[in-house]
Amino acid sequence: MDFAFDARTEELRSRLLAFMDEYVYPAEAVAREQRAALPSPWDTPPVVEELKAEARRQGLWNLFLPDAEYGAGLTNLQYAPLAEITGRSPQLAPLATNCAAPDTGNMELLAQFGDAWQKKQWLEPLLAGEIRSAFAMTEPEVASSDATNITTRIERDGDEYVITGRKWYISGAMHPDCAIFIVMGKTDPDGPDPHRQQSMVLVPRDTPGVTVARAMQVFGYEDHAHGGHAEVAFDHARVPVSHLVGEEGGGFAIAQARLGPGRIHHCMRLIGMAERAIELMCRRAVSRTAFGKPLARQGVVQNWIADARVTVEQLRLLVLKTAWLMDTVGNRGAHTEIQAIKIATPRAVVDIIDRAIQLYGAGGVSQDYPLAELYAAARTLMIADGPDEVHQRSLARRELRKYL
Repeated sequence: MDFAFDARTEELRSRLLAFMDEYVYPAEAVAREQRAALPSPWDTPPVVEELKAEARRQGLWNLFLPDAEYGAGLTNLQYAPLAEITGRSPQLAPLATNCAAPDTGNMELLAQFGDAWQKKQWLEPLLAGEIRSAFAMTEPEVASSDATNITTRIERDGDEYVITGRKWYISGAMHPDCAIFIVMGKTDPDGPDPHRQQSMVLVPRDTPGVTVARAMQVFGYEDHAHGGHAEVAFDHARVPVSHLVGEEGGGFAIAQARLGPGRIHHCMRLIGMAERAIELMCRRAVSRTAFGKPLARQGVVQNWIADARVTVEQLRLLVLKTAWLMDTVGNRGAHTEIQAIKIATPRAVVDIIDRAIQLYGAGGVSQDYPLAELYAAARTLMIADGPDEVHQRSLARRELRKYL
């Protein structure tokens, strides 16, 4: 088996690593200071726009999109090591390269399922980084891990759809540049097939009847990189029927198509987060002394670092295998592996970051180091894009099917 990166991946890795060292890491502290001085916590710090301009200048833009007409045209296997690098600074690097969720998934959705007008109106500005977007599926009143439970109604009324319902943890909705919601609701709630009851419609943020009710925190963080998370109410909001994405009844299938690449992108970035945590652990271990010797000579610390390295190497191989399968046999053929990495990666990375926090003591839970924020992001991914238990259930059923 050949584990080497191809020439294009190596070239982009080299440029991206240099971009991180020269621009992104130094901007982390600057972004925090600038954000504190902004009139709204959701406004974009000026340094982020500077990073975006530099990334575009260097050709490090829209790396995630495999469609060469709209993005870099990279395969999943080529993009994986690049996403890992941006995961080392998850609050800045994905934004700087226009590879941040939820916009990535929304751009993929529009590229795959949007019509010509929808692409012109919404996809092109997203690709240019001129606007941001939100994906509205999760609801507070039902177990949204089972998407057939959603209760938001999308009712046809002449040449319009009327949307009524309440969503929450809608990533991107707090950002002032968020211009469009992709809303999943039921157009046929009594249909015989529960997976054909849902549809998706494009709802501009300024549509009458759309209210961003409040910001939702994640472990006390606002999560600015994703444009925040909001509770959003749709009170008889009306949009033209031309805002339907795909076909009526196709919403569930579109959601699954959107979530597949998103899950692997999250796992790629999680490995980068783990690498950042290991680096911080090692730097701390060689610079601090306790009980007469450096932390690096304490057996328990050595075990933490060794275990973290073994875990990351295992995870990376599984993620790369999954990316390769997605490229060669498609998302459906890689279903088991996508679920496996979604289960394994967040929980393992949470453990690595937790050890790093322990090594830093009080500093680990402070704002002076990125570890607490990394922990919150990684722990959330045990819920986002389907909780671990849902993926375990599905994966187990696929395994057992061989013996039934």
